[in-house]
Amino acid sequence: MLRTHTCGELRLQHAGQAVALCGWVQTIRDKGGILWIDLRDRYGVTQLILEEGVARPELFEQARQFGREFVLRAEGKVAERAAKNDKIPTGDVEIRVERLEVLNSAKVPPFTIEDNTDGGEDLRMKYRYLDLRRSPVRRSLELRHRMAQQTRAYLDGQHFIEVETPVLIKSTPEGARDFVVPSRMNPGEFYALPQSPQTFKQLLMVSGFDRYFQIVKCFRDEDLRADRQPEFTQIDCEMSFITQEDILNTFEGLVKHLFRTVKGIEIADLPRMSYADAMKYYGIDKPDTRFEMRFTELKHHSTNLPSQETVVDLVSGKNFPVFEDAELVVGIAAKGCAEYTRKQLDELTEFVKRPQIGAKGLVYVRCNADGTIKSSVDKFYGEAELRGWAQAMGAGPGDLLLILAGEANKTRKALAELRLEMGERLGLRDKSKYSCLWVLDFPLLEYDEEAGRWFAMHHPFTSPKPEDIALLDAGSLGAVRANAYDMVINGVEVGGGSIRIYNRDLQEKMFGILGFSREEARRQFGFLMEAFEYGAPPHGGIAFGFDRLCSLFGGADSIRDFIAFPKNNAGRDVMIDTPATISDEQLKELHVRVATEGKK
Repeated sequence: MLRTHTCGELRLQHAGQAVALCGWVQTIRDKGGILWIDLRDRYGVTQLILEEGVARPELFEQARQFGREFVLRAEGKVAERAAKNDKIPTGDVEIRVERLEVLNSAKVPPFTIEDNTDGGEDLRMKYRYLDLRRSPVRRSLELRHRMAQQTRAYLDGQHFIEVETPVLIKSTPEGARDFVVPSRMNPGEFYALPQSPQTFKQLLMVSGFDRYFQIVKCFRDEDLRADRQPEFTQIDCEMSFITQEDILNTFEGLVKHLFRTVKGIEIADLPRMSYADAMKYYGIDKPDTRFEMRFTELKHHSTNLPSQETVVDLVSGKNFPVFEDAELVVGIAAKGCAEYTRKQLDELTEFVKRPQIGAKGLVYVRCNADGTIKSSVDKFYGEAELRGWAQAMGAGPGDLLLILAGEANKTRKALAELRLEMGERLGLRDKSKYSCLWVLDFPLLEYDEEAGRWFAMHHPFTSPKPEDIALLDAGSLGAVRANAYDMVINGVEVGGGSIRIYNRDLQEKMFGILGFSREEARRQFGFLMEAFEYGAPPHGGIAFGFDRLCSLFGGADSIRDFIAFPKNNAGRDVMIDTPATISDEQLKELHVRVATEGKK
């Protein structure tokens, strides 16, 4: 090899050894009679030194021609540094250079290749191969590697077998939009890229592979944000002859193993929360439980959630139209925030009125430290009513009540966003702390008013709770619970799955409820229903968003930091400039016609 050591491994015990290093020039510092070069590779940085009277004069002349990111090979002896650098592992030593070789020159990079770079995200994505040289990006990909290795180690120890499933599959109508691929050999027909290996892993269970997993690429043609990419990676798993409890225990074990081996953290057993309680107390099915600030309902006169039928009303009868006309009045108590200024309260009001939040306004109540209580609705409510609200919400002196009102679902969603905003402002969403839980008992179906039909909340293959199957026959579709579960960490859904339907009759019934004709169901999923007639075992599974899991472990907000070559928010790879047009000859070969201006 061209090198004897990496730029990250030399220590004082190597002093006096002759070594050869290869890497990129990070910095050059020339003081005339002495010249230093910081040489960097994937493993670290080592200082090279040339001293007048020690190094040959021609080495000085050679080194002064180098620029940043030149690729060098350096030979010399390891020596103890006079001025040590305790910020890097190699900071006790340097290389007294005896020979330098330029392996390749380099243009001046468009941004600095350092931890704190001067390059914006767009520029760094255009030159991603340079961005990948920076230590923070490299550490993110090293973390991803360790996560994958430990996932395989744990699942192998649990007798799972890794099986690859096809990438060119059939388009399905449920879920997000598919990416489609034209077939040259089958004119007018198309493959789809998989949104998940769902049907294939169920077929593997029919095949007798009772424990399957795959770290697999999936594809969804959907709008993007920081935690979404058009292509993403899942830890995809399925098991046979199990109950929901077996799934929860097995994959709780996986997450505990990852925290232990990758982060050095022991986490407690995961608590479990019903979907109904998550919505009632947090307004969202993926609650961030690193902090409390649970919802308290001050008025609630109707609901679609079976466990929330108790009528609550602490606000009506005072002629305040906002509360009188509301289906739900609900609030949170922000501890220690009674001293918020009018400007801060106005900022919160503007926050909840943003179009993506959707509230019409915000009511606040100050529980002052001196025992007095004041609100933005003093014109309508006296001290006794306000103290009743504070008592119901568990608030004390120094606390601030923040209250929203309106249609139940929209109001819960808006308050959920406000709760997270307050958690952020109060420093309660510490990325170094982890709060994990299971959310269970989701509704099996949700009704879309615009489409005028029922949709599967997870996917069409999710089994209803056995005790709720009778509700399907009775037509009480909104009350049917799914045999499904999500794992949530710090308010992020990192994994979700379900016990599957494995009986053809029940699967056909589900397709019918979802609006499939018998012919449509046969055309789309006939292969799966036929397989069920050849001895399908009870089975279920789960899929973890591997990119999201990595970003959580790395304390980052964006999954892009943990993907070697990510797309931007427009779904483009600006480095290779794709998606791109293809030639008319290629289109003709694929039997694809493209609409052009003025003609088709």
